[in-house]
Amino acid sequence: MELIYTDPNGKELGYILNANIDMEIGEDEKNSINDFEIEFKRSGWDGTIEFGSQLYVPDTEYGGIVQEISTSTKANSITTKGYTWRGMMTKKIIQPGSGQDYATVEGELNTIVKQKVQEAFPGLFYGVSEDTGVEVTNYQFDRYCTLHEGLRKMLQSVGYRMEIKYIQGDKYEMGYVQVKAVPIVDYSSEHEFSNDQNTNFKMDDNRRGVNHLICLGKGELKDRLVIHLYVGQNGEIGQEQYFKGVDEIVETYDSSGSERDDLLKNGIKKLEASKNKTEYDMTMEKIEGNMDVGDVVGGRDYLTGASMKKPIGRKIWTISEGKEKIEYKLEGES
Repeated sequence: MELIYTDPNGKELGYILNANIDMEIGEDEKNSINDFEIEFKRSGWDGTIEFGSQLYVPDTEYGGIVQEISTSTKANSITTKGYTWRGMMTKKIIQPGSGQDYATVEGELNTIVKQKVQEAFPGLFYGVSEDTGVEVTNYQFDRYCTLHEGLRKMLQSVGYRMEIKYIQGDKYEMGYVQVKAVPIVDYSSEHEFSNDQNTNFKMDDNRRGVNHLICLGKGELKDRLVIHLYVGQNGEIGQEQYFKGVDEIVETYDSSGSERDDLLKNGIKKLEASKNKTEYDMTMEKIEGNMDVGDVVGGRDYLTGASMKKPIGRKIWTISEGKEKIEYKLEGES
């Protein structure tokens, strides 16, 4: 892939050459940075990249706007930095209207996406008129969520994801960022990745977690508030015991002074973190086809039989010393 750069007005100036590129995009805001760094040797810096310059690979999500330039004579480098297009969406907030508890929307998916992104980034981000045939009714955003997280959750609730890509302009015209809703595709049944396919796969199936938590609240001795919480067969938390005998694993949670409501809420949070869990880590360096952030992939270790499927959470594009690599990380991976 070749990265194009522009002046601050969006006029194309050429390609980024002889630089190290590190660009990360992803849906999981907890772990995803959604920014880029382009490192040049000082001898290769000509000053044509400025604050406000756009960088992009046409028809892909790779790109953003230069918002930081750092220089190091010791490292003999100049580095340009900024948020990716997706990262810019994490820096806009969906706010409730005056007198409203929550911001809400209803209607066809692409109509909502178009209205939100064009309002946030006039003249740079555009939606599409394509009708998905899917509508939401009185969808309620989390209070003061980011534009990215709000649209991501809304689309995910109906099996869709965002497709973000830069549309290159004509010779004398500035391009633009296109955002639209597309269906999430589950590729796990078609493509199952293993270590034979440039995939590093790790899975920890932990079945020794706590399944009975005795929560201790206010009071003394026999008068102390006690709540028993249990993990059910399918991982749900309630107050009816499922695991017994040798399968029961018990711990106490001491929250002296807690009233019932707080003890119950915090006890559930504690048990959720302590119960059985399966953790996945799958790094893929190459993927054939059109899989993108939000689509579902599967992996298998044929030696142990361990298998999993999970959404792609992040894509990391790097060029280092002339060697290009694209890595894919699963949702939730650090």
